[in-house]
Amino acid sequence: MSERSQYFIRHLLELNDRDRGAIACLKRSLSHALGTYPRAYPYVERFVGADRHAHDPQRLAFYLTAGLFAMNPRHQDGQTLASAYGRVAQARKSASLEVRFIAALEAEPEALPTLLRQIVSLLDAEKQGLDYALLLDDLITWLNPFTAGQRDAILQRWARDFYRNYQVKPDPESLSGEEAAHP
Repeated sequence: MSERSQYFIRHLLELNDRDRGAIACLKRSLSHALGTYPRAYPYVERFVGADRHAHDPQRLAFYLTAGLFAMNPRHQDGQTLASAYGRVAQARKSASLEVRFIAALEAEPEALPTLLRQIVSLLDAEKQGLDYALLLDDLITWLNPFTAGQRDAILQRWARDFYRNYQVKPDPESLSGEEAAHP
């Protein structure tokens, strides 16, 4: 993960410790188009970089990550969003959570913020943290229309992380002879 992402997450963690109003503002920013809520600018813009235009994927990724963090400020180093969500889906034994995850993997960049808000909201309800620096790095790539190959690698890694934690057990009666003997 990038040093810049780690620095930004440290900033968000400090805000969470000392300025609950800032966290409320960042959370509220998710109800607006990414990067358009002026009250969030003081907390994010200085990390974006002067050369970034209003719709730059990196800028949008910073705003989305800040808003998601504000929804669930449980940062956990090394815990990907996909693995945390896989654990929740496994604990709840919920196929609908798997469907929601697949929808996120298939999402176009414009739809991703809404789907990630739903996922992070559920993680918050289950008191599950995630590594926001890793998420930020992934979102910078995912939201960039010119990085399709890199985006595919992210999607595959997210799928592996999710399914390592969400294990659907096959019905033993549906397995035939040798498959049943070697699950």
